[in-house]
Amino acid sequence: MIALTRMRLAGFLRGGRATAPLITVLAVLSVLHGGGPAPAAAAYGYSAVWLFPILAWLTKLVLDTEPDAQRRLARLAVGPVREATAGLLAATVLAIGVCVLAMLAPLPFQAITGPEPGSPAPSLPEGVLLGILAHLLAAAAGVALGALAGRAVTRRVLPGVAVLATGSILAVVLGLSDSIAPWLVPPMMATARALSGRTAPAAVDLAVLVAWTALWCTVVLALYARLRRDRS
Repeated sequence: MIALTRMRLAGFLRGGRATAPLITVLAVLSVLHGGGPAPAAAAYGYSAVWLFPILAWLTKLVLDTEPDAQRRLARLAVGPVREATAGLLAATVLAIGVCVLAMLAPLPFQAITGPEPGSPAPSLPEGVLLGILAHLLAAAAGVALGALAGRAVTRRVLPGVAVLATGSILAVVLGLSDSIAPWLVPPMMATARALSGRTAPAAVDLAVLVAWTALWCTVVLALYARLRRDRS
């Protein structure tokens, strides 16, 4: 499975498909952090929101790189579970790499700051740790959505793009504070709001966000596995 993961990473990177997502990530981070300094927790919270659809797109590109015939051969060689897991691992590795880039991006712009003296807002180290958590949640949700939009599930380009676009838009629309069904989407907006508060979010609130993301990803990946098994 590790060899298959490496092969998919190599095929994606050498084929040039990483260029467009990389340029998009750099452009988004430049715009986001180029406007001046902001508290670390808030800056990273909204960075994770912006990266979520890009990470989903990146995952779809990784999973769609391999031709269908080669994917079926891999299923026969290592089994359907390992073959599917190898694709998700490859996408996860790339998503974490993008998140590392996003965490480092504010440094050249000097775009993150600590709180004012005496402020109850998160300190700079706390803001960085909260930012790491926000980006990990975005990576997990992005990989799940991107997998569901993959060609192995949707079979054609247009339905895959529709799943990707719809999921990304609903994550914002249903993630608003007055949403009637926020649980239908991952808590990207809720995480950004929690990190933008006047005080550091409570541990129980962070636990809820982590559990929410884990449950959402579990449901989406279970649907992905079911559809992939039926359509591959």
